[in-house]
Amino acid sequence: MGQPLIKQLSLQGDDVYVTSRRKYESKDNIHFIQGDAHDLQFIKQQLRTEYDVIVDFMIYGTETFKERADLYLNATGQYMFLSSARVYAQSKEPIKEDSPRLLDVCKDKDYLRTDEYALAKARSEDILFNSEKNNWTIIRPYITYNIKRLQLGGMELMMWLNAVLAGKPLVLPRDVGQKETTMTYGNDVSRAMSMLVGNKEAIGEAFHITGTDHMIWSDVASVYRESIEEFTGMHLEHFAPEDSTELSTVLGNSTQIKYDRLYDRLFDNSKLMRVCGKAFSFTPMRDGLKACIQAYLKLPEKQRINERNITYEAWLDRSTNRKASTKGMGTSRKKIKYLAYYYAPNMTRRALGVKRGLIGDLGTRK
Repeated sequence: MGQPLIKQLSLQGDDVYVTSRRKYESKDNIHFIQGDAHDLQFIKQQLRTEYDVIVDFMIYGTETFKERADLYLNATGQYMFLSSARVYAQSKEPIKEDSPRLLDVCKDKDYLRTDEYALAKARSEDILFNSEKNNWTIIRPYITYNIKRLQLGGMELMMWLNAVLAGKPLVLPRDVGQKETTMTYGNDVSRAMSMLVGNKEAIGEAFHITGTDHMIWSDVASVYRESIEEFTGMHLEHFAPEDSTELSTVLGNSTQIKYDRLYDRLFDNSKLMRVCGKAFSFTPMRDGLKACIQAYLKLPEKQRINERNITYEAWLDRSTNRKASTKGMGTSRKKIKYLAYYYAPNMTRRALGVKRGLIGDLGTRK
């Protein structure tokens, strides 16, 4: 969302200042400031200048955001905070901005004791809601996609697609596959955000920016499969475990699956559309997904995301009774990791769990 937003604001004639850990050359009205936006001292230094609008894409824990909220609110006329539509609880009706949030209605005490992504975003929202200032705008996107970010259930592109291109099945558990999802083209989110920048109707308000289309996850998988087969000539196998429990344990995203992907996610966009006006519309979901997956496949190999998720592929090969193969796994370390997860997954997970626990005790694990 960030890069298309920079382009959109630049085309509107705004002077845009972008923080980045990498060094980029400034050009025309786009100015790059090298530094780590997680570094509080760096941020304090940048906020000595007052900005008309600050758009914050960073991910914070609740305590970290408490340290920063007033700094941002005091340094700008409009602070735009990127939250997430994952904050919402399960809903039988299309979700509106005032629909119940997980933080407010969830009864799972163990979950509520965590600062998991959806909870941290909601708690950060509360810090803004309870602030003495109201010069904020809360944005709640949901499963945004572009050429290099195409999700399938709880998996990112580099995981499921790289496995498919290596000749492995396309995986989607049946329980997730039957749930409705809404996926939104990242450029559409950025375009809507640009319409909220400096907009008086957006001050002190929350908006979800979510596409008008929706489909069940198995239909999303079909769009991907048809597009890949059309482009590559491959015939893709499909693996559909009955439920997502084992896969989410392997991936370490059980909470995301339980409190989001196993919910039907449909949204009422009337609030956003009223503020943005008739000039704004969303890219049809099927068209956008197909265009992005095929654009990705057209990229030269060196421009693709070529990482392989070794843990996932070991689980997949084991679950589908495929012979263990380290072909294309890269380094010896990755090959050893694959073989460990293939032949002794439970023992390997327990061993790594003990190791992580020790690291945590030493105070170095975040």
